[in-house]
Amino acid sequence: MLSKPMRVTRPAEFTAVLRTGRRVGTKLVALHLLTPPMGTSLSDETGPARAGFVVSAAVGNSVVRHRVTRRLREQVRPLLAAMPAGTAVVVRAFPPSAAASSEQLGRDLRSALNRARWR
Repeated sequence: MLSKPMRVTRPAEFTAVLRTGRRVGTKLVALHLLTPPMGTSLSDETGPARAGFVVSAAVGNSVVRHRVTRRLREQVRPLLAAMPAGTAVVVRAFPPSAAASSEQLGRDLRSALNRARWR
């Protein structure tokens, strides 16, 4: 589990990241990345990078959705440590992510993050 300061939790934060962040899609996930402008951050300049997850009912029943969320969370945790303070990431899982392994999810996340950083 990600600690509370490392999570995007409020609906307004999700909306901000989804609407104004850079979006990169892969076969398994869509990653929305919102980096703070130089010298500022979204909520707290000293706060860590944060992540949120959106796994809809289209992915599967609650057991499957929670499994996908746990796998994504474990893959995102080390990536957050390398991001600047104030960065927010929202990961949306697509239905094929239910059948994907943790390695495949991690590969797609790293690929999407690398592409989002350069846009």
